[in-house]
Amino acid sequence: MNFVRSLTLRQLQIFVVAARHLSYARAAEELHLTPPAVSMQLKQLEDNVGLPLFERLGRGVALTGAGEMLVHHAQRILGEIKDAEANLQGLLGAETGQLSVGLVSTAKYFMPRLLAKFAQDNPGVEVQFTVGNRAGLLQKLQDNAIDLAVMGRIPVEIDAHAEPMASHPYVLIAPADHPLRAARDFDLQELRHETFLLREEGSGSRRVVEEMFKNHLFTPARTISMGSNETIKQAVMAGMGVSLLSLHTLPLELKTGEISVLDVQGTPIERTWYVVHMNSKRLLPAGQKFRSFLLDHAAPGLEQEYGVHLRRPEAAAS
Repeated sequence: MNFVRSLTLRQLQIFVVAARHLSYARAAEELHLTPPAVSMQLKQLEDNVGLPLFERLGRGVALTGAGEMLVHHAQRILGEIKDAEANLQGLLGAETGQLSVGLVSTAKYFMPRLLAKFAQDNPGVEVQFTVGNRAGLLQKLQDNAIDLAVMGRIPVEIDAHAEPMASHPYVLIAPADHPLRAARDFDLQELRHETFLLREEGSGSRRVVEEMFKNHLFTPARTISMGSNETIKQAVMAGMGVSLLSLHTLPLELKTGEISVLDVQGTPIERTWYVVHMNSKRLLPAGQKFRSFLLDHAAPGLEQEYGVHLRRPEAAAS
């Protein structure tokens, strides 16, 4: 293998996009190429590497072991090229640039509005964001595939810098007609006969509810695991049970009154949103500006939108 002589940046770019979509056709659409052109470039890359990078699975493709290994290196190489370009733009005093931000799934409910405001105030900066699970975002940070990430826990697993940007409350939710919807400051044990709907093992929301059970010496009558916040919300509205979810996942349901927030002792459970970047990452002007924007605007923006749902009726009336 002599990658310096044989590989091209264009091949790596096409490979990374195809690996993300696991579809030559979708990669071609994103890159404004024809599917045969994508296939030809990837065939040349496989010939240069000497190993298959994709394998056919029915009508789709999947990465081989060699492909899984190469994609991380390719992302890092392209990330360094992007940083070099941005650094040079910074030296020229350019007001334009690209910014890539990763979000955990719970943050997707409020971050687009903040991203839109930032983009409106900074029209020369192109902001791209991707939604993924925590493990995936940590890998993207390490691969230099994203500049910043927004997540709900400090990433002690990697050498990263995390700054608190806003409060992140978790609340107990129930169907709109739940018998305890109007009760005030009642004990969690009052819900001991309920079915609790939980996120999957390993999720941040699951960790929070398990800590609540432990702290209250509480054992629900039944638990059901579900794979997404949306599924849980639909199940709660259908009367299947109650759940502890991030308040920030509930903007529409609270406005329409389809879900009740129960006033249980010890809730809301306060956690924190963090903006994260690698310690080795030199944030360029666009990244520094966006980081400062989040630290200045995230907390007041979330308080303005969601704060009313944390106040008891008598407090709100006064």
